[in-house]
Amino acid sequence: MTLSPPLLAARARTLAPGLMLAVTVAMAAQFLSGHYGVPVMLMAILLGMPLHFLTEDDRAGPGIDFAARTLLRAGVALLGLRVSLDMVTAIGWPFVTLVAASVATVILGSVALARRVGQDRAFGLLTGGSVAICGASAAMAIASVLPGRASTERDLSFTVITVTAMSTVAMIVYPMLAAGLGLDQHQTGLFLGATIHDVAQVVGAGYSVSEDTGDIATVVKLIRVTLLAPVVLIAALVLRRSNPAGATRPPLLPGFVLAFLVLAAINSAHLVPAPVTDVASTLSRALLVAAVAAVGMKTALAKLADVGPTAIAMLLVQTATLAALIAVPMILGLV
Repeated sequence: MTLSPPLLAARARTLAPGLMLAVTVAMAAQFLSGHYGVPVMLMAILLGMPLHFLTEDDRAGPGIDFAARTLLRAGVALLGLRVSLDMVTAIGWPFVTLVAASVATVILGSVALARRVGQDRAFGLLTGGSVAICGASAAMAIASVLPGRASTERDLSFTVITVTAMSTVAMIVYPMLAAGLGLDQHQTGLFLGATIHDVAQVVGAGYSVSEDTGDIATVVKLIRVTLLAPVVLIAALVLRRSNPAGATRPPLLPGFVLAFLVLAAINSAHLVPAPVTDVASTLSRALLVAAVAAVGMKTALAKLADVGPTAIAMLLVQTATLAALIAVPMILGLV
């Protein structure tokens, strides 16, 4: 439905207070990240949580909801301009197949494991997808197609905080682990890109070894980002079937997933100039940070404790499983 200019202006006035709050928190998080080296996503959600009371304000609430939902989807869609088929060719199909199989194994195993630790399968999908694909960005995208639950914001915030913390630890530990396993610089790049959760930490870990290792790790990580679209699509299809009759269903093909795929196809055809992809990458990152800040605002800090220590153990198991699935075939010379 097309809105008339007066209605658009009224809508903008309604959203502006909460939206500006999310952007302000995101800018503060970016400042702290740039000056102190802390992960920007972690800072955004931690800075947002003390402002939870603002979501109950009629002036700020609509804009915060808009940032947590619409800005997120726009940011994920723009990630499509960062990936292309050329990346797959550069790495080689055998290793790409291993990465895809490992992602599928971690996600399916997480859904099965969730029931055993007292969580629902939506929590398993959320955490498994976050670990297996691209950390906070994947968690945000997957959460957007999950059926509405009372614990949605709590689980999402918990996942973002925990997976970002684990990714930061992995950034420090995994290069040493790769050296201990006897991997050369090329293999180290493959391992780091296929196992560390967030893009920023992959870049940090890879370039701490060498420039070539950093380049390889980044490319492999972006291949994992490409898997976000099919995972979200499959999740939406499965969740539509399992929803009870009359319940609200996720869309068959979320618009932001379609946009991601279209932009990735355009980028693969080399139709987008490098300066445009650079701007899109920066804008995507900014939108995702603002969305994470808004999710933090929507999360009641006291409720995070309700998730329980078994959920943290679950993410540790997921992380270790992904590392083993990638490292063992490499050590055995299978890829």
